[in-house]
Amino acid sequence: MASICLIIKKNMNRLFLLLFAVALTNCTDHKEDNSVDIEKILSQNVEKTKETLKELTPDQGFARNIPNGQTNWELVGVKDWCSGFWPGVIWYAYEASGDEQLRLQAEKFTEPLKTIAYSAAENHDIGFMLYTSYGNGYRLTKNEEYKNVLLAAADTLATLYNPNVGSILSWPSQTQFRHNTIIDNMMNLELLFWAAKNGGKQDLYNVAESHALVTMKNLVRKDSAIYHVGSFDETTGDFLKGQTHQGYADESMWARGQAWGIYGFSVAYRETYRKEFLDTAIKVSEHYLNRLPEDGIPYWDFDDVDIPNVPKDASAAAIAACGLLELSKFVKNEEQSKKYVSAARRMINLLSEAPFYSGDTNQALLLHSTGHLPHKSEIDVPIIYADYYYMEALLRLQKMDEDNSTELAKS
Repeated sequence: MASICLIIKKNMNRLFLLLFAVALTNCTDHKEDNSVDIEKILSQNVEKTKETLKELTPDQGFARNIPNGQTNWELVGVKDWCSGFWPGVIWYAYEASGDEQLRLQAEKFTEPLKTIAYSAAENHDIGFMLYTSYGNGYRLTKNEEYKNVLLAAADTLATLYNPNVGSILSWPSQTQFRHNTIIDNMMNLELLFWAAKNGGKQDLYNVAESHALVTMKNLVRKDSAIYHVGSFDETTGDFLKGQTHQGYADESMWARGQAWGIYGFSVAYRETYRKEFLDTAIKVSEHYLNRLPEDGIPYWDFDDVDIPNVPKDASAAAIAACGLLELSKFVKNEEQSKKYVSAARRMINLLSEAPFYSGDTNQALLLHSTGHLPHKSEIDVPIIYADYYYMEALLRLQKMDEDNSTELAKS
């Protein structure tokens, strides 16, 4: 009799645990099934960043990529367009951990980039270089010196604006493209929008808005894919042609360029509330999601004729995830918002496991990014901006989950 009672008791306990698990699942339906443990992944990434910092100092340079067969970052100088991403990764690691040693390291790696703000503009990448470093530093510390550097950087970036065209010149050295505007440049507008709201010239807002409009009208094609480069007559402002310089072909869909568009137009809407920017962000996002391969991570270009025997681009997935999380805050339809969060979470889940998560392979967080395949540069290797946007997406998802848990607790 006692044994029967024990069996009944055990089964009742199991039933209780089952019902509790079901209830918990229902209460946390904002999380995806089989989601990775974001807290755990962030903790691992923080520790890895700290280990890498034991071997790197600001005077050596800034992480850029890890060639095949190597385990340590190849380093670049202050003027490289990727120089701000490594300080940005450290700032994100500090944000995730609160470790004061990481804050000190982030400050050390951020400081050398100051010169960019006070030098003549050589390209549009000033936002990539300084908003990722000084921008995150100011957001997390409110250091007034950082604010002053950012305001100076915005003024420097704005010197590349051509009012005849209505856009910022992206590559002053690439004269074969005439006045050129590239889709990547959408990401640098956030610096201008920020500066206009934080003591900078109000014209900076107008420059950013105009640039986004010109990009939207000329680089976003009717099929909702995006040209990498738009060439314009520098005097009349006429659009001359679109090209996809780093993609497979001019009319192909280059994965990272599409991701820049998702994120860039979402930010443009957030800052201006112009409906056409929201519509464009939705359009390019839907096109990206509709064309994703079954495994959820894009090939470097969606139209490479040799798919599936071509490289993937983890960086495009990380950037797109950040953009979709941004966009999810502004779409009016709740189901559509959930769709974008779910898609972003799936991308981050995939990046957080083999074969994309580096683990002990090398100093990077992510493997399998592709920089410039037509020029045979950075093909299927870790690239620092993939790590940067990966950390950003993880932190965004963490905050979303915390906010959702708080709301559930209140209800």
